[in-house]
Amino acid sequence: MKNALFLVVLIALVILFLYWYAGYSSRSGFAVDQNNNNVPDAWENKVGWFFKARNFIILFMGILIGYFTALVIHNP
Repeated sequence: MKNALFLVVLIALVILFLYWYAGYSSRSGFAVDQNNNNVPDAWENKVGWFFKARNFIILFMGILIGYFTALVIHNP
């Protein structure tokens, strides 16, 4: 169970880093963002669904982290 919790937290950190880096690269001028939505246009064309479902993905990852944390606490 601890390995599953570690894996879910690691995946959540990678996803949050990708969201942060997309915003950072578009704000700093490193990547082109014509519609000013903090998502580089090249990324938006390839994986636009990933950024459209941002809030649901973060919510789902939070639920998974809470679920696995409860399992680890109650079943050591």
